[in-house]
Amino acid sequence: MAAFQLLLLPLLWSTPAAAYPPRHPGSCQIVQTDVLCRDLGLREAPGSLPQHVNMLDLSHNQVENFTMETLAHRRDLRHLNLRSNKIHFVQPGLFKDMTNLKTLDLSRNHLNLFAQTKTHMGPLAAVESLDLSSNGLYTGMTDYLVSDCPSLLNLSLSSNSITKVAQNTFSGSPSLRRINLHNNVVLEIEDGAFDSLKHLDDLDLSKNSISCITDFNLSRLKLLNLSQNSVELFQSVSSTQPYSLHTLDLSQNKMHYFPLLPTNNVIEFLDLSRNRLLSLNVSGSPQQKAAVVLNHLQVLDLSYNQLRSLPESFLQSMDALSFLNVSNNCIKSFSVADRPLRSVRVMDLGYNSLQSLSIGPKSLPLLEELFLQGNALSTLDHHTFQRLPSVRLLQLQQNDLKVCEEEPSPPWIQRRPGPPGCVFFTTIPSLEFLYLSENNLRRLPAGAFTDTQLKLLDLSLNPGLDVDKHSLSGLEDSLVHLLLKESNISKLNTDLNSLQRLRYVDLSTNHLMSLPPLTQESKIESLNLQNNNLVTLDYRTILALEHSLKTLYMGSNPLSCCSNLGFLHLVQHSSVVVPDIEAVTCAHKESSHPVSIETVTKEMCDRQSGQSNTTVIVVIVLLVVLILVALLAKWCHMRRRKHARGFSA
Repeated sequence: MAAFQLLLLPLLWSTPAAAYPPRHPGSCQIVQTDVLCRDLGLREAPGSLPQHVNMLDLSHNQVENFTMETLAHRRDLRHLNLRSNKIHFVQPGLFKDMTNLKTLDLSRNHLNLFAQTKTHMGPLAAVESLDLSSNGLYTGMTDYLVSDCPSLLNLSLSSNSITKVAQNTFSGSPSLRRINLHNNVVLEIEDGAFDSLKHLDDLDLSKNSISCITDFNLSRLKLLNLSQNSVELFQSVSSTQPYSLHTLDLSQNKMHYFPLLPTNNVIEFLDLSRNRLLSLNVSGSPQQKAAVVLNHLQVLDLSYNQLRSLPESFLQSMDALSFLNVSNNCIKSFSVADRPLRSVRVMDLGYNSLQSLSIGPKSLPLLEELFLQGNALSTLDHHTFQRLPSVRLLQLQQNDLKVCEEEPSPPWIQRRPGPPGCVFFTTIPSLEFLYLSENNLRRLPAGAFTDTQLKLLDLSLNPGLDVDKHSLSGLEDSLVHLLLKESNISKLNTDLNSLQRLRYVDLSTNHLMSLPPLTQESKIESLNLQNNNLVTLDYRTILALEHSLKTLYMGSNPLSCCSNLGFLHLVQHSSVVVPDIEAVTCAHKESSHPVSIETVTKEMCDRQSGQSNTTVIVVIVLLVVLILVALLAKWCHMRRRKHARGFSA
């Protein structure tokens, strides 16, 4: 009966195709021994192919049945791409004699219909890479497709509907190194399902429905991806056997506790982000809290959990740790004072509830980037950041920190270091990027950043910020980016001309009524002046900018059309780009509404100037007439009085 079904299927499936006239196929491209027939509306492989073909690309066509006649016994093929067709029948034994075929892509077809006949597709004697993704396959169907693949190394079954991985699922492919089961509906993995695969290195089970992993014993596995499941528990077998696993991704699951990892492990990358971790106890057991030994760990991601603390004891065995991310948790206090993290280069503690931060001398000797944004830091040791000898980047946005004044040079001079809770940013030679936006800063003292090499300084969103004239002293040869947007600044006292490397300045959304004075020495390339109170721009400053400026933002300012001829020339005749040009308007007496700066002409301003001159002349004439009338009236009055005295009795 099965044989009868097998003979009948090609006839049945070819009937709908015959009901429609075939599209006239385009011409395939032939490049040496590669034949490219992608997206040509083909229903079968073209008959007139070169004698020797190394690679045949028939992807994105209309092929439904794949038979001996379709390939005309092509034994020399090494790569065959049949992706995105409508294949629902493959003649058994079709690939038997293709002893050179290494790569076969059958993804995005309808092989679930073929598998329903319970007919084996193989053998695939030489195939090393097989892609069966997006074929509507469900549990048990893969047995008929990979049952005889002795050389298969890479297998993709992603985006199917497989719910169970059985013991015999991969028994016909003993050489497998990589298996991709991403985006299925795997609920169950039978014991021993992968035990026969002695060479398995990489297993991707991401985006499935797995709820727990108990007795994990794949000691040869190197990469395991279990992200986007429903894993609540991960436990390895109790053994001293060495494990090869170096990458474990458990992100986006439902774990409440730290996984129980192999004791003798070489894990380098561990991702536990976006879980429900409440503590770092192993599987909820207080006794196993100290059992976490990760001597080889380099990257640890614990972000987006519910951790309330990160004990120093938890990190004590992580001598190789280079990247630590515990952002977006509920941590209130962090200390790395007693047990140094000698290899950490990047540490992210952003968006917690940090109120206390303790960094001991020499505890983070290699730290280059420290992220502390979105916390509640207000009171820190004055010298907290001066204890980081290698730090390049400090992200301190959204805190409540104050900046200490420059320390006096002679050590015997006693001076108060500023308000309580302030921190020093001086004498940190490695510091290049400093973000202090949204810190409620009120004052930036003189010499606040001396003996640093700051390239970027962000002081934005600090309303009412008072910037001292010498605040940026010491940054003349380093500062490139200066951000001061939304700080209610009405006048900038700082001399930007002294900052020889300054290229990018953001002064948007302030109350500036005039440009900061700039000379020909300025090298500013990008200047943002949006949302200020600028009416007239200083002509000399515009001339100074014209030789270096490349980008200028000027929208939402109450500009006067005809009092800014230098700016008009800059916009209309120079190479300066104004990205928000549509929002740059000005006031003109001939219009009751703001006028686009692009439409203003010299003639409009000449008319306005002529009208203004006429008005001035009229006013002057009227004044002269009034003066003459007044003088005449006075002269008449004096004559009357004189005449009256001459005829008195």
